[in-house]
Amino acid sequence: MKYFLSLAVALTVANTAFPQTDYDVNKIPENLKKDAVAVVRNEDTFFDVKGLGAAKMDYKVAVTILNKAGEDFGEMSEVYDKFSNIYNIKATLYDASGKKIKDYKNADIKDQSLISDFSIFEDNRLKLLKFVSNTYPYTIEYSYSQDYNGILSFPSWRDLKGFGISVEKASYTIQKAKSYKMRYLTSANLQTDSVLNGEKVQYKWKSSNIPAIADEPLSAGIDNISAWVKASPNQFEYDGSTGNFDNWKNFGAWIYTLNQGGNKLPDATKLMVQNLVKDAKTPKEKIRILYNHLQQNTRYVSVQLGIGGFRPILAEKVAQVNYGDCKALSNYMKALLNEAGIASNLIVIGNDMPSLNPNYSSMGQANHMILCVPLAKDTTYLECTSQYSPMGFIGYGNSDRNVLMITEDGGKIVHTPAYNAKENYQIRKTKIVLAEDGTASSEIRSTYANAQFEENFSLTLMEPIALRKRIIETCSIPVAELIGYKYAQADKNVPILTEEINFKTEPILTKGGDKLFLVVNQINRRESVPLKVENRKTFFAVPFGYNDDDEINYVLPKGYNVEFIPKDISITSEFGSYSAKFSVKDNMIVYSRTQTMSNKKYPPEKYGEYVDFYKKIYQADKQKAILAKTL
Repeated sequence: MKYFLSLAVALTVANTAFPQTDYDVNKIPENLKKDAVAVVRNEDTFFDVKGLGAAKMDYKVAVTILNKAGEDFGEMSEVYDKFSNIYNIKATLYDASGKKIKDYKNADIKDQSLISDFSIFEDNRLKLLKFVSNTYPYTIEYSYSQDYNGILSFPSWRDLKGFGISVEKASYTIQKAKSYKMRYLTSANLQTDSVLNGEKVQYKWKSSNIPAIADEPLSAGIDNISAWVKASPNQFEYDGSTGNFDNWKNFGAWIYTLNQGGNKLPDATKLMVQNLVKDAKTPKEKIRILYNHLQQNTRYVSVQLGIGGFRPILAEKVAQVNYGDCKALSNYMKALLNEAGIASNLIVIGNDMPSLNPNYSSMGQANHMILCVPLAKDTTYLECTSQYSPMGFIGYGNSDRNVLMITEDGGKIVHTPAYNAKENYQIRKTKIVLAEDGTASSEIRSTYANAQFEENFSLTLMEPIALRKRIIETCSIPVAELIGYKYAQADKNVPILTEEINFKTEPILTKGGDKLFLVVNQINRRESVPLKVENRKTFFAVPFGYNDDDEINYVLPKGYNVEFIPKDISITSEFGSYSAKFSVKDNMIVYSRTQTMSNKKYPPEKYGEYVDFYKKIYQADKQKAILAKTL
């Protein structure tokens, strides 16, 4: 929901038409149909750099849609803005045999605003054409040219567009003057062909006969299996601004320059700051007071207008209108702190993106901005777009990654705090009073911290009717009657949420003769095992490491005692650990369960071991106790 350094540039280009091509589906090699919903028959990309602030892209692509599951690939959807224009569009539809069905006209192509659901100021537009066919398979082909007046980045390229799509042929060419400086990164083993043609240099990459990859659970992305290119200019011109991206220090210097003079506050706001912090005893207390003020008095609105997509709105403007995007709100908070005598630094970050590559600076590695407040003994990071995050909590989408700190000396790579598995905890205590008819009364008390706080906090914002429905539908124990519930964040300065739920259950005991059978783990039970994937190709990881501690106390039905309880279980692997303990105390079964998971990224060959680990947990969570009638 937060955009900062995102420049919408279509992944496209082709300077000449394809030679006459036979799009007969029967000509597609069988290995490219396996696991595929669509096949890229040919994609040709040509990017011609005309100068520091000018370029032209040409693009042509043909894609065969094999079945209904591939419909998302059956459209042209290309973005432009006031610094670029798309023209010379041609689009054609072919049937399964490769026979032309229709040439589309300009009137068929929609030209619409690309206002995001979180943005009210944005100049991106979209050229959209949805190809329509009543039968499968069919092939779409389209091409266009795009001119750029201002360049911050080059199009990135990859041969595989995702899971379920194979590639017959794809190529990417960058042409530039010999004197023009640029940098590029490529995937391992991708050959770069360099050709000198007079005063021009061409770099070309190509790929062919790439089979589709079936969707893989917990995938960390397809970078390790696809051919890809990332390219960036050194010097650039964009919307009247110039800069140099050859290293992160210069990148940060450009951001710093964009913001010069943007920290001034109105006199009334300065006076308000002084009044707010006049009784604060420490810098931390001042930060907390001003951060709370920011959260209570501003709201997030995206701004993506030319250089405004990268330059923060003036702090004095935010003080007047009480809204802004991530850049504006972070800069406004910086100005408030400055007035209170506390120095801070803007941070350019990739929210839910990989860490910045410290050895390759470029636009497109970040999409967000937060604030860093270095103090004598520690450093506090502030997520300024959230009205609810406690001070210092930036969420797991911003944690544990390389980011760019903006200083008066330029950019500096730093690393954000990590939330480890033990810190991302859930602690739950449950009391279940069993009745002979199999039903029960249940009281659940849960505490969620850090990443698990973040996962569950939205529950506190739901309308009561919707929340009741969600509790009933998602509870692992079948709910007969929801008696009450409560969510609370006792200390707004700490990312800890408590949950209390009381309800009567549907039957959870099963009867066999004169005995009752109880699945002991009724609360946090694994109901499935990740699917096996033969010859897995991609790395995998869970979204974040976590630690779940559960304790359930079962009060036995009157007239019953425990005939059998399972033995304690302990499972350990490189992916995490699991333990379950069972005991009988007075008239109760006491069950405790702990599961800790690592968020490391694992190679594909480890996936079978991961499935086996989860299968053991699945089986351990199904253990049953047996209750027998007393004489």
